[in-house]
Amino acid sequence: MNVGVRLGEDPKLCLLVVIGVREDGVKELLAVEDGYRESEESWSQVLRDLRDRGLNAPKLVTGDGALGAWAALRTVFPGAREQRCWVHKTANVLDALPKRLQPRAKSLLHEMAEAPSRADASKALERFRSEFDAKYPKAVAKLDKDWEQLTAFYDFPAEHWRHLRTTNPIESSFATVKLRTKVTKGSGSKKAALAMAYKLLDAAQQRWRRINGRELVADVLAGVKFKDGIKVTEDDTTTQDEKVAA
Repeated sequence: MNVGVRLGEDPKLCLLVVIGVREDGVKELLAVEDGYRESEESWSQVLRDLRDRGLNAPKLVTGDGALGAWAALRTVFPGAREQRCWVHKTANVLDALPKRLQPRAKSLLHEMAEAPSRADASKALERFRSEFDAKYPKAVAKLDKDWEQLTAFYDFPAEHWRHLRTTNPIESSFATVKLRTKVTKGSGSKKAALAMAYKLLDAAQQRWRRINGRELVADVLAGVKFKDGIKVTEDDTTTQDEKVAA
């Protein structure tokens, strides 16, 4: 997120914000730092600071396509899974299509994001491919490029999906910061802008609701496996040969 400032050579401050979910399902503001959105070093500094402050390796991180953040994550928390934001991806894909085709494309993209299983999402992707790949291959390529990361949420509880598919918790909180910046016509300095953003986001987190299925967060942290949102039981993991032998 960019915040306007009135003093200094750079008229904008880029905020790097991280929100986490605790074991009890409560969302918590973890970091609000000045940096560069696509800079691996900026994001590495933020993540290293969180690690050094005691943050355990996250199970899943949701974000948009800022390459700096993902490269940093793979270095600092190499075991974390990656989930691309469907809202940002939808906008990127639609930008590669003419406006007259965007309503149909948006409908198919919604089918993918809301599909009840990874297999159903793949079927929706193939319908999208059959309609648009011949004339607009760049639109399809944007999906193929991040498909694994777009569908990572299927390996987590279905109750959590609405919280994992997008960065909406951060985006909605940014609205308050943007409104205050507009009213004040920008802070006087980057330091003042950073302090203002932190205070507004810190106050906003008091209104954040717990995630659905908060009782399942402990299972995720314990490494319990989920397939298409459903917990995988011992019977589910039994091989076919074992079933025959039984």
